[in-house]
Amino acid sequence: MIVLKSPREIERMRASCRIVAEVLELLKERVAPGVTTLELEQLAVSETRKRKALPAFKGYGGFPYALCCSPNDRVIHGMPNAIPLCEGDILSIDFGVQYDEFYGDAAVTLPVGGVSAAAQDLLVATEQSLYRGIEKAVASGKLFDISHAVQSCVESRGYSVVRDFVGHGIGKKLHEDPQVPNYGTAGKGVRLKPGMVLAIEPMVNQGSYAVKVLEDGWTAVTADGKLSAHFEHTVAITDNGPEILTRL
Repeated sequence: MIVLKSPREIERMRASCRIVAEVLELLKERVAPGVTTLELEQLAVSETRKRKALPAFKGYGGFPYALCCSPNDRVIHGMPNAIPLCEGDILSIDFGVQYDEFYGDAAVTLPVGGVSAAAQDLLVATEQSLYRGIEKAVASGKLFDISHAVQSCVESRGYSVVRDFVGHGIGKKLHEDPQVPNYGTAGKGVRLKPGMVLAIEPMVNQGSYAVKVLEDGWTAVTADGKLSAHFEHTVAITDNGPEILTRL
């Protein structure tokens, strides 16, 4: 069941999403060679508590951390650890909070120091596909208009969209209906309406879209060992077009 949010509820979601955006901004400033993802985790938890919010992922389905940190061939759900980041890595950080009953959720993939031209192009293409999808998050459109826009952008650049994991509705639950695939046929899917709030999140692989989950039961990696990138925003559909809630 898709839950439409009232203007007042979207206002409350703006607050939770702003916290996500603020903390991600602090994490971006900290990412550098030699830093560990466990240090990033500790910063995220501290800053979330300062803002009287709760980490959305910690304890969710048994996941033990506030951040998903997924370097290089890790696609999503990577766990923070004490291994220092290296020059040339790329790092996906996925982060969410619960505040005043509502959730916010966003992700970004960052270069660690200087990265290769190929890695940089993957980041640019993935972020561009997110905004192409957001452009289609309009009332009276169809859900798969978003999916098709992401897929077309990604595949035109020679990359592939992950199919095993998708975006989602969000509100008083972290994951609500509808699911938002990053591939599909334009004009298909449910009709988009004002009050829908979606977490749109392209996951894009340098090679094949095939992924596998490691023995920890969480970390998804590319099956061919090539790089993967992930960008996400929480977006409200309004009468005036899409509103990105997780942007400062």
